[in-house]
Amino acid sequence: MTEAKSLLRCLPKVDELLQQDEITQLLEMIGRERLVDIIRETINDLRSNILLKEMVVESDTSEERIIETIKEKVKKTNEIQIRKVINGSGVVLHTNLGRAPLGSYAQEIIQEVSEGYSNLEIDLDTGKRGSRYQHIKDLILTLTGAEDAIVVNNNAGAVLLALSAVAKGKEVIISRGELVEIGGSFRVPEVMEQSGAKLVEVGATNKSYLKDYQNAITENTAALLKVHRSNFKLVGFTHETTSEDLVALANQKQIPVMNDLGSGLLIDLQKYGYPYEPTVKDVVNSGCDIITFSGDKLLGGTQAGIIVGKKHWIKIIESHPLTRALRVDKLTLSALEATLKQYIKPEKAIQQIPVLKMMIATEEDMLKKAEEFIRQLPESIDRLKASIKRTTSQVGGGSYPGHEMNSYAVVFEGSQDDIVSLERFLRTGTPSVIGRLSEGVYLLDVRTIIEKEMIIISERLQDWVKRSEKR
Repeated sequence: MTEAKSLLRCLPKVDELLQQDEITQLLEMIGRERLVDIIRETINDLRSNILLKEMVVESDTSEERIIETIKEKVKKTNEIQIRKVINGSGVVLHTNLGRAPLGSYAQEIIQEVSEGYSNLEIDLDTGKRGSRYQHIKDLILTLTGAEDAIVVNNNAGAVLLALSAVAKGKEVIISRGELVEIGGSFRVPEVMEQSGAKLVEVGATNKSYLKDYQNAITENTAALLKVHRSNFKLVGFTHETTSEDLVALANQKQIPVMNDLGSGLLIDLQKYGYPYEPTVKDVVNSGCDIITFSGDKLLGGTQAGIIVGKKHWIKIIESHPLTRALRVDKLTLSALEATLKQYIKPEKAIQQIPVLKMMIATEEDMLKKAEEFIRQLPESIDRLKASIKRTTSQVGGGSYPGHEMNSYAVVFEGSQDDIVSLERFLRTGTPSVIGRLSEGVYLLDVRTIIEKEMIIISERLQDWVKRSEKR
């Protein structure tokens, strides 16, 4: 207790700190009221740690150290919290890192549109009010073969809107094996409940037949719902009713078939070694009336929920009050349009949309990339052993579950303290670098690192060496 009292007496008062030149200079960066809050917060944290017998030594309570802590907090307060991250994890569609990175063309268009006003809801030919969806609708229809389309803020919103417009107060039939969780702990049954539709489960977890749907249809049935299991595989003793069979049944009963496709693939990637994944056009051609998918997964654009299908049903959805609540802004539409423009020539999309380019890169490409990365590393990093090792990457984002891509990583080996220190330094710095800790080594998978980021990582590694030498 005597030691704690001694440490507590060392703590400076707020007024004393406010008189220090290094603190008064901070007033140019942040208002006095917020600065005082940060000073009090810093001192109170130290006081609590001392009383709780945490690891606090006399140097921690020195005025110099406290001022450094305050300066760090002020700097962090002034920083933009959403910032660039370099993805060395090897997961292409990393949900925690914002999923799909935008291509250069989309970035240019966003910059141009954000600098001033835009024709978001004006028809420049007539001078009258227009629809924000018209800018992108024709392009979506060309690429998917659908009759009509609308865009909302994300795919969960698209599903919610479609069900609310078509099936509120009525029954929607779905296979038990398709009652999936779509991310962030949101589940299809919960989305359906919020829409006001009544869920009717048919079949078993592993098998559902057309007769299961047929037997469940009543006068109160509003739609048949099919959910593509894009984020997991169901293998073994299974049976799945096809979209074509559901459409044939629904046409007899004069009800729509809704298909939640999820990932939004526009190009068949089988020739690049991927297993079959239905494209949006495949599902449109199957006859489904309403199809929903994401803009920021396999499509490679910004976060959005795209609804395509038969004109009759899309018009009903578009006129629903929720459409306004879920509508997208000018920047989302601009980025999505710019991304979709690349798909007019599929070979162009493969090379210019970052997600697709990363996905189709070969193992040989990755080895060359890793070798180039090694060449750029600073000589001062010799306290860590850097080497190239074969690894596997994943698509991520609930797409192509179980499919792995052969890749290469630059691996750093050293003492446990150095490896932990390196990972934290790269992760918490600017720009942040996210890699993988595995079996006592630190890996950076080059599949998700673009060439210009290698130089940045090399500079950050050099900074880590300098900091380590001072310890």
